[in-house]
Amino acid sequence: MITKTQKEYLLPKAYDAAIRAGAAILEIYNSNAPKDVTLKSDHSPLTQADRTAHASIREYLGQTRIPLLSEEGREMLYAERKDWDLFWMVDPLDGTVEFLKGNGEFTVNIALMADNKPVFGVIYVPYKEVIYFSDEERGAFRARNILADPAASHTYAQLFEGAELLPLRTTCNQPLRIAVSRSHRNEETERLVANIRDRYPDAQIIEQGSSYKLCLLAEGSIDFYPRTTDTYEWDTAAGEAILRKAGGIIYRADDHTDLQYNKESLVNPHFICRSKGLLER
Repeated sequence: MITKTQKEYLLPKAYDAAIRAGAAILEIYNSNAPKDVTLKSDHSPLTQADRTAHASIREYLGQTRIPLLSEEGREMLYAERKDWDLFWMVDPLDGTVEFLKGNGEFTVNIALMADNKPVFGVIYVPYKEVIYFSDEERGAFRARNILADPAASHTYAQLFEGAELLPLRTTCNQPLRIAVSRSHRNEETERLVANIRDRYPDAQIIEQGSSYKLCLLAEGSIDFYPRTTDTYEWDTAAGEAILRKAGGIIYRADDHTDLQYNKESLVNPHFICRSKGLLER
């Protein structure tokens, strides 16, 4: 793992890198210019905002001299990264579909990985001006009114000023709240939700985009999130770090084991997330 000194240097770097990238994304999001969309090899959309955010994060985190594995650098060969013991896992713009729809549910995801496990995570939701982050010793946090800033700079201590410890609430006397992807659902998702509704007729279905769902699980606004369509490691690494520090869990849907990172194939298996509140019911 990393030392306390390393953490107090690296966590603010990730925090500020996410905010700086958020500023670059919002500049494009709020403009009237065409979004310059192309398709990646998996047919998912890629925009100028993805590329600009990636460049911003790569430049800023480059100061740490720690290698970076990013969605926009997915061509990195396994032979080059398989022996990394410390690296950044980054999704510069998670929720590109939501970005293009204009609903604000897109995020910047940054996780520090040690021995192929998330050490801490940062997820910034620039349109909503809210940031989530985790600290190994202190737990998981949410900070609001965090404006996108291309020159963001914080000390370790400043991260916690006004930040709220997660989860915010774990009340049991309310309907089960199930998150589903707003843009990526299939028949398996619908069958699973139907089975849950048979057991919990008053269950609420909440549509959300991007890794924001993992943040809502961490804060206690959502109880359960099944994912039955493809995601990649950079979609979950930061969110897993935050969710686990908030007392929740994430595991493979098939055998209930932990997700693995820095695999030869960066595709995640289908997975299930549960909030702390659900675990305590």
